[in-house]
Amino acid sequence: MAPGVEELQFPQLEIPLTINSISPILPASPIPASNGDSLYLSNLDDMIGARVFTPTIYFYRSRKPGVIKVLKEALASVLVPYYPFLGRLRETADGKLEVFFGPNQGVLLVEARSEMTLVNLGDLSVPNPAWTNLVYSFPNEEQYKVIDMPLLIAQVTQFSCGGFSLGLRICHCLCDGVGAMQFLSAWAATARLNTLTVNPKPCWDREILRPRDPPLIQHPHIEFKRMDDLSSLTRSLWVVKPVQKCYRVSREYQAHLKSLAQSQSVGISTFDAMAAHVWRSWVKALDVRPLDYELRLTFSVNGRSRLTNPPLKQGFYGNAVCVACATSTVSGLVNGPLSDTTYLVRNARLSVSEEYLRSTVDYIQVNRPTRLEFGGKLTITQWTRFSIYESADFGWGRPIYAGPIDLTPTPQVCVFLPQGGDGVDDSDGTMLVCICLPEAACHRFRDLFCLLDSSTADHQLLC
Repeated sequence: MAPGVEELQFPQLEIPLTINSISPILPASPIPASNGDSLYLSNLDDMIGARVFTPTIYFYRSRKPGVIKVLKEALASVLVPYYPFLGRLRETADGKLEVFFGPNQGVLLVEARSEMTLVNLGDLSVPNPAWTNLVYSFPNEEQYKVIDMPLLIAQVTQFSCGGFSLGLRICHCLCDGVGAMQFLSAWAATARLNTLTVNPKPCWDREILRPRDPPLIQHPHIEFKRMDDLSSLTRSLWVVKPVQKCYRVSREYQAHLKSLAQSQSVGISTFDAMAAHVWRSWVKALDVRPLDYELRLTFSVNGRSRLTNPPLKQGFYGNAVCVACATSTVSGLVNGPLSDTTYLVRNARLSVSEEYLRSTVDYIQVNRPTRLEFGGKLTITQWTRFSIYESADFGWGRPIYAGPIDLTPTPQVCVFLPQGGDGVDDSDGTMLVCICLPEAACHRFRDLFCLLDSSTADHQLLC
């Protein structure tokens, strides 16, 4: 491997467990919503890519008793200010989603136990698809089902060593990554301090993102466009189940890559260079054909700082992200220099303005895409800016690992994660890059990603 890059291994295993109870968690005191009430969701909450649950897992070594009781009581308390999590989603007449409140609702908490120990699970610093059953799914649950589902499902699994995991499924329609961290931080602080602690105070305020009347679409929004899949890319990932690969990437390697990608006086970010390099390496490793096929790289951009007219209030935890999109032909990616691809990513990132965000809201209002489009696409999700480890201290210290589990159900997604593990200082800038590949392409991707392929111009730059 190249200096600064380490391919991480995780074991294939089964985690037998017993579910002891499944119970609804209700608010600890009255909430400002009654049966029959509903709440407006913005078009950013309701875009097709948000109609999913985001599974995450948190591992703790704590041997302290009463974990379940503490988590339940803190959750009941924090659900008072975060009462929308208690509702359910339903479609209105025009196909739009809203949150409604009815009888016998609440979030779900599952108590489970495994005779395994945390040591049996292998390296807890790298996400392992084998952890999937530590996050609860209903038997025969439909993929992408969000209507009439609990909007928060938590599974606490206690291991025989005394450690435990907290598996969460939060409906993306209620919050983006920043909003999820805000909710998690409130729940954790309430548990840690044994008193309701919300800072900042949660703000719903989705109406601020209502579409204009009449809608004004000022951008092409190719991120949503359906593309006939005439390339080999999607077939190579979906015909044979891909494998999940994870790499630990040092800050020094990221800085080196950024220096290789910089060719103009205009500045680029580390994300620009990393995203461009991953995209090119992935496409090259998959040997995508034909060479004139147009590919897309999509990634979310936080729009909070871009919204000024009016600005979002502090404590807003809804979806305030736009999908940026860079495009290139296969030939442009595999034959052009890294710097060209990096500036495509940079320009896509910087194109997300307040006007672009408002145009996105209006585009969804007019077109309301109803299916996820995978044609020629890689999506990169950046978790490195989330305070996921700091936000998840419930009183037992930071988790050993915090983050996603299994990318293979959506193999055209790549995730950048902050580093985890016992005693790890995640402030050193080390990141994990997790991506899906067919088994036959893994070795090629590794060489390309590590700049070990002598056939590329980028390798010559490294030398």
